[in-house]
Amino acid sequence: MAKRRVSQLNCLIAVDKPVGCTSHDVVSRVRRALGERRVGHAGTLDPLASGVMVVGIGQATRLLGLLTLDTKAYVAEITFGSETSTDDAEGEVVREADVHPGLFEHAAAEAACRSVLGQQMQVPPSYSAISVNGVRSYKRARAGEDVELEARPIKVLAADPIAVANRDGVPVWAVAFTVSKGTYIRALARDMGRALGTAAHLSALRRTASGSIGLGSCVSLDDLDVRTACEHMLDPVRALGVPAVVLPERLREDVLCGKRLSSSIAVGADGRLLGEGERCALVSGGSLVALAAVQGSALAPRDVFPQPIGGVAL
Repeated sequence: MAKRRVSQLNCLIAVDKPVGCTSHDVVSRVRRALGERRVGHAGTLDPLASGVMVVGIGQATRLLGLLTLDTKAYVAEITFGSETSTDDAEGEVVREADVHPGLFEHAAAEAACRSVLGQQMQVPPSYSAISVNGVRSYKRARAGEDVELEARPIKVLAADPIAVANRDGVPVWAVAFTVSKGTYIRALARDMGRALGTAAHLSALRRTASGSIGLGSCVSLDDLDVRTACEHMLDPVRALGVPAVVLPERLREDVLCGKRLSSSIAVGADGRLLGEGERCALVSGGSLVALAAVQGSALAPRDVFPQPIGGVAL
């Protein structure tokens, strides 16, 4: 088996995914643009959607499952009068319904948005990546199976109507949502239509933030190259949401060998001594060297990065 080539670039970046490409397409384009094979992404976006997508390169791919991207922000376009098989504009129309004239009023959008706020149970779209007995739900739906997914807890933190338009005789709402991780905006659109006594589907979607990472941190796929990636590295410590501990240079080799250190060095940037079991990021020279946790009198490395991950800003 051929030995994996050492990555020359190890960092997190955010890209502005364009409409029409899949999350896998984004990974492929990043690989070509940067000449790196080890690339992955956090937080899938449907082809219909655009906006913030966090990408890991090299050693940073190991961080993707650890990122604290617990909230997501979107601007959604909801079209009333019809439901689709996928709950968005890519599916076939499966139900049509009359639309009350009041839904052309901004006040109706404000009232409907207030009603969806808070903790609730949501039934995900049948055409989703959720696994059912080891098979993706969308694969079962495409095969003609009647897929019924279990409701899951979600939270809508904010829902603010931006505009109400009349498009070909049906109301179209633009709404800014902030939601918990795992929330399907397609399902919110579907359920809002049903709650209002009509039908609705998602006709456009743009993710404006993933956790603390917004559109202002994104680079265009068309402009991406090694220089641009280096200039737009995300801070991995901030993305992880853990305290940073500055690693003395004399201990760097010990950490790279996985040796346990004294917990006396486990002092965050705010001067606080970290507590038992608390995770931290060991940083040196503007790079993330390892993730560690306090265990009694020791600071034990958990994840060590032979090629440190760049972008740390202390």
